[in-house]
Amino acid sequence: MNPITPYNIVRHELIGLEVKVSSSSNPYLKGISGIVVDETKNMLFIEGSDGRVRKVPKSCCKFKFKLPSGVIVEVDGWVIVGRPEDRLTR
Repeated sequence: MNPITPYNIVRHELIGLEVKVSSSSNPYLKGISGIVVDETKNMLFIEGSDGRVRKVPKSCCKFKFKLPSGVIVEVDGWVIVGRPEDRLTR
């Protein structure tokens, strides 16, 4: 598999990446950060530093992902809506 880059992030596995909700139509979601521990069609499950796992809807948020190379990439949530296995083949 190719290394994850800012250009191919939407076709890669997101589980294990550091993430922060940079903006959202729901003010309670803005600022949630941690590690992506699971993903469904419409949700990201983010484990924070306190050990709590929060469910964050993809469609109403913008996310900042930190790639293994240290680069930070902002992604509109609507771009990553869909089942992870289907998104990988798009």
